[in-house]
Amino acid sequence: MILINLLPHREATRKRKREAFYATLGFSALMGGVVAGAIFLWYTAQIADQQGKNTILQTEIKRLEGQIKDIATLQSEIAALRARQQAVEDLQADRNMPVHLLNELVRQLPDGVYIQSVKQDNQVVSIQGVAQSNERVSELLRNLGNNSPWLSRPELVEIVAGNVTLSQRDQRRVANFLIRVRLLRASEAQKAAASASGTVPAVPAPAASTAAKT
Repeated sequence: MILINLLPHREATRKRKREAFYATLGFSALMGGVVAGAIFLWYTAQIADQQGKNTILQTEIKRLEGQIKDIATLQSEIAALRARQQAVEDLQADRNMPVHLLNELVRQLPDGVYIQSVKQDNQVVSIQGVAQSNERVSELLRNLGNNSPWLSRPELVEIVAGNVTLSQRDQRRVANFLIRVRLLRASEAQKAAASASGTVPAVPAPAASTAAKT
């Protein structure tokens, strides 16, 4: 007996294929959604972790900035204390400056030069006197500029010819002069001596004699 299938088998086959395609498509969409969700959650966790690290870094940066400000304040205080200490040392050293000045004038004053007045304004000293000749004044300038560790940069302000009456019959020509010179502090004298010799010398003790040469 021969059996003949009269049902539309081709339509049924296409229907099964469509159903299988849609099922596969739905499964793929579901798996894609799962994978996309997993990736989203992973990136979200990474972002949250990085934000936490950034917060920690910002906190540490603020703490370090505070420490830097404290260090800067300490450095300013240290600099101020050093300046005060230097000022006190300069004041202590400046107490002996008049002694050094008179001592150096005694040492550097050549014969034939007489000092009439000495005025000090801070570290500038004005010396007014009388010399037997202009050459004596030049010798005094050389001595003050080259031979004294406490005096520097002598400057001849003026020199004027004059007469001195020794007796009724004896009059002599003299040179009235005014010289300005800078008196060094103890620290400056030490630095100048060190630069000249390459070592740090001891500050010379002031001499007690203040008599002028004749």
